[in-house]
Formats: sequence, C-alpha cells, structure tokens
Amino acid sequence: MNVRRQHISGIAVAAATALALGTLSACSSDSAAAGNTEKFDVVASFYPMAFLAEQIGGDHVSVTSLTEPGQEPHDLEISAKQTAQLQESDAALYLKGLQPSVDEAISQSDVKTKIDAATLTSLEDHGSLEDSHGHEGEEGHSEEQEHALDPHIWLDPVKYGEVAEGVAKAFEKADPDHAADYKKNADALVKKLDDLNTQFEDGLKNTDTKVFFTNHAAFGYLAERYGLTMEAISGLDPESEPSPARIKELQEEAKADGVTTVFYETLVSDETAQTLADDAGLKTDVLDPLEGITDKSKGDDYFEVMEANLTALKTALGAK
Repeated sequence: MNVRRQHISGIAVAAATALALGTLSACSSDSAAAGNTEKFDVVASFYPMAFLAEQIGGDHVSVTSLTEPGQEPHDLEISAKQTAQLQESDAALYLKGLQPSVDEAISQSDVKTKIDAATLTSLEDHGSLEDSHGHEGEEGHSEEQEHALDPHIWLDPVKYGEVAEGVAKAFEKADPDHAADYKKNADALVKKLDDLNTQFEDGLKNTDTKVFFTNHAAFGYLAERYGLTMEAISGLDPESEPSPARIKELQEEAKADGVTTVFYETLVSDETAQTLADDAGLKTDVLDPLEGITDKSKGDDYFEVMEANLTALKTALGAK
C-alpha cells in the first residue's frame, strides 16, 4: 500500500462519491436544461460524473450537473429547484458518499435509472490522518468516524475506466435504441483512459523520490496505482484543519524523503499548503483533484488536466 499517513491501516474495498461540473459542451448547469427534452436526460452529481455522461452519451444525451463550476462539491446542498430537476430526468449519475445531500435527494426521487459510480469499481479505505495524531482514545473519535471510504476514484484512470464501462451498460439498458452508440463511445473513452494510464506509468517509473505532499487526501488511488506515497496535510475533507503535530511531522518527512513541493488545488484555499512550504523551504504547485473545471484549471477537460497533473508530478518527484 503506497498511501501513507503514519500508521495507516491497510486497504479495504470501499467506495467513493461525487463529482463536480465543468464546461462540457453538452453539459449545462441550467436547471431548465434538465428533463423533458428530446434526448436521454441525465443529471450528474459533479464534474467527473458529468464528463462520463457527456463522453458516453454523445449527441443522444442532455447532461446537467448539480454542482456549479467552481463550487466545492463536498459542500453542495441540493435546492428545491434541483430536486424538481431530478424528478424530470431519465437518469441520475452520482458517487454515493461524496455528497450527502445528493445521495439523499436521489434516494428519495422517482428517477427510473439511478447509477451509483461507487458500485461500478472497487473502493478502498485509505485510512485516516487521525490514526497518527493520538486521537484514538479521545471522546467522540470512533473507529467509524476515523475511517471513511475514499471517493476519489476518478483520479485513477483504470478505476475511472471501470466506472465508464458500468455507466455505458446502464445507459444501454435504459435507452436501448442508442445502445450501440453508447458502447462505441465508451470503448473509445476507455481506450483513451488506458493510454493515459500508460503515460502515467512511463512518466513516473523512474523518479528521485516517490513521496509527494498534497493539501487534502484526494490522490490515494493515483498514488497506489503508480507506486507513490501521498502525504496529505488534511484528510479526505479539504476543509479540515491539520494539527500542529501533523505540520511538524510533514516538515521532518520532507527532509527525510527528499520532498521538493507542496501541492494545493484550485477549489480550496492554498493558505495551509503555503504555510507548510514556507516553513519547510519547499515549492508549491497545483495538483488538481478534478472536482470541477474553472478558468483556473490547467486544461479544459479531464484529460488535459490529468496530463497537467502528470507534468507537475514529474517535476516535483524528479522524473528521469
């Protein structure tokens, strides 16, 4: 297991959640776009889900994201208008566990086709930061609280490809008139994801260090896939605050492991990452968890941003 947060326990099969919206040509955040169109109407929870629906559905689907561009998906609260939007749609595509309000709204809706991406690949428990910070015995810190299934499956091209195949099958069943096109589009998408996986494998095979620091623990699957070690300042929740002990640990590990860079992300403040970098004499750079596409993103879609992430990792890790 290559995701390390001090005394991290093993990996369990588990599941993920959520997705954030971006600027997709056939994807709209306008509630009026959802439901009652001539096409197969899909409501997606956030960008990674919306991107899949767009790529697989092509011209046959109308995709609407519940998460606005630039909105932190973990914090999303479903509005009454969006709830009505769900009711009018043909399918809902989401990642259970990432956005509780989305999970609840979809479970209570009458949408005929409900597609939970967390059921389409194996999810893992990447442990908890709290395990290493002496909280195990504190009141209110239960084993259940300290471990959460990691929802960030889309940052592993292989797992994302598995989800894509499952989404395509659901589309084929729900809209059989266009089944052949859904399969064809999904096959092409999975091929591109396979190629992306190869780029990461080759690019990160030979590096000076295998350790990288991130603002929050979004890159566990990516680290595991490519033999890296992620050290997260915060936990799975990007808004959580690290303890002073955690900051001291990371400063010491930076020296021991040859870490050069603290990564932050586009949708969350970089203040904590910058403070750690300043204190430890490290650089900062963006490693995008792809929860949404904005004008700050280093690319216009999933593949462009992932390639930018690869470039940033290669530089930080000293790729040969």
